[in-house]
Amino acid sequence: MLPGVALERDVPARMRDGTVLYADVYRPSSGGPFPVILMRLPYDKTQAQSLTYRHPAWYAARGYMVVVQDTRGRWRSEGEFYPFAHEAEDGYDTAAWAASLPRSNGRVGMYGFSYVGATQLQAALGRPPGLRTICPALTGSQYYEGWAYNGGAFALAFNASWATMLAMDDARRAGDGPATRRLNAAFLGAPGFYGHLPLSEYPPLKGSGYGGYFFDWLAHPSYDGYWRRWSVDEDYSRIAVPALHVGGWYDVFVGGTVRNFEGLRRSAGSAEARSAQKLLVGPWYHLPWTPLTGAANFGKEARNVVDGWQLRWFDRFLRDEDTGVLDAPATVFVMGENRWEDYGAWPPEGTEPRDYHLRSGGAANSRYGDGRLDEEPPGEEPPDVYTYDPLVPVASAGGHSCCFPVVAPMGPADQAAVEALNGVLVYTSAPLQRDLTVLGEVTLTLHAATSAPDTDFTAKLCDVSPDGRSTNVQEGIVRARYRDSLSGPRPVPPGEVREYRLSLGPTAHTFRAGHSLRLQISSSDFPQWDRNLNTGGPPGRESAAEARVATQVVLHDRAHPSRLTLPVAPS
Repeated sequence: MLPGVALERDVPARMRDGTVLYADVYRPSSGGPFPVILMRLPYDKTQAQSLTYRHPAWYAARGYMVVVQDTRGRWRSEGEFYPFAHEAEDGYDTAAWAASLPRSNGRVGMYGFSYVGATQLQAALGRPPGLRTICPALTGSQYYEGWAYNGGAFALAFNASWATMLAMDDARRAGDGPATRRLNAAFLGAPGFYGHLPLSEYPPLKGSGYGGYFFDWLAHPSYDGYWRRWSVDEDYSRIAVPALHVGGWYDVFVGGTVRNFEGLRRSAGSAEARSAQKLLVGPWYHLPWTPLTGAANFGKEARNVVDGWQLRWFDRFLRDEDTGVLDAPATVFVMGENRWEDYGAWPPEGTEPRDYHLRSGGAANSRYGDGRLDEEPPGEEPPDVYTYDPLVPVASAGGHSCCFPVVAPMGPADQAAVEALNGVLVYTSAPLQRDLTVLGEVTLTLHAATSAPDTDFTAKLCDVSPDGRSTNVQEGIVRARYRDSLSGPRPVPPGEVREYRLSLGPTAHTFRAGHSLRLQISSSDFPQWDRNLNTGGPPGRESAAEARVATQVVLHDRAHPSRLTLPVAPS
């Protein structure tokens, strides 16, 4: 431990139902009282997410009491764990308890990322006494859209590997050595299981006695009451504290992070809270927060800056010091230019939507085809056609999955192998004459028909360098049955042209002069998302033998102007 820092292990906190949760408490060795910063996590309090954050002793050495608690049913804490189920009540009780600890000054802030961002937001919904601020990082606004599902498609690599990791720790907690070994091997070898069908019989978890919540997620493929009960974005007025929202442009939850910032800035439960929301987004994927290398290197400024911002944030809202953290509501890293920029709003004022229309002579298949992106709207031109076989899906190349790159597609990647396939339509702009900076949410309006009663359409925005290298920036998906509503799925009339709207998520990216924009269109991005078997049958319960091939038609003519819409900053 650092000099001047004292540590007390396994400090008990009794919840309202009698369950005892345990925390480690780091304090300055002398003095006080101190403001408290609290982390509630299911991943072992002794580690305290130190893979990304500085160790709690670092914060304690700067005059804070740091409380790190195992959530219900995890590691040292009592009770049964079920994702999200107890975090609102337990978070409320723990924040109130932390405020009353000896040598606490009664002011509490919270921090942590991913699920540990969820524990903060859930706690804040109840407005516990003493809670003054939160710092939710790389986390969602709800646990259906943007977490378990995207556009109705199951986020397979993320949720299968995450559930297996959680189940492994459940088995370890139970002292079940054989199950722990099997689940650990399954987690490290997760890509070898993603192809199994049906998903409702996912081998690492089926019959293991652990991780049953995975099958509950599959059993609720629509946005229903199961998911709605935990959704933060159903009513942001319930939260009335300042918040520092930290995100990563290649993080699986970046859309939810931005929605939380925008929603609380607009609708938080007090004027003070609405004026004290801050967005900080770097060029990171989920873990760790370091400069990405390989397909993209964003330079030395892409380093992890979160602890410095957090310390200034806590100094402002727990110590009333003027640290300048709210001088700009949004501080984001602009990729391509590879530098940090401050903005007075997000999306920044002055950005304007610019449409890039899909165009071709009817042969946009692969990067060797004739697909192009053009600001000029189409006239009469033929559609593009491709087939999608669920048993031979398009492989993910990078992306926005979670949580470790060894088990899930994450970050920027060279798209050459994907763009060589005829089952991927490729539309490319002419080389840019000047820099084009995109700040905000990218969307696609797609006019398409399918031979199937249900299918998927995927889209990926890429940056093509002058030497021809294509690198993914953002992507999205829509499951056709959810085209109008995530709560009310409806089959697609085969052969009927429908308009699909896909969100590709937010970004801050400058396409440099000489580079080109590129859009990929296909029907799979596997294993980032599960495969649609094109039958319209029950998701997750169909076998490989039931899969059928779909013929997909993408239209781009005067009556069906398929287009990519970018929020472009003034030049």
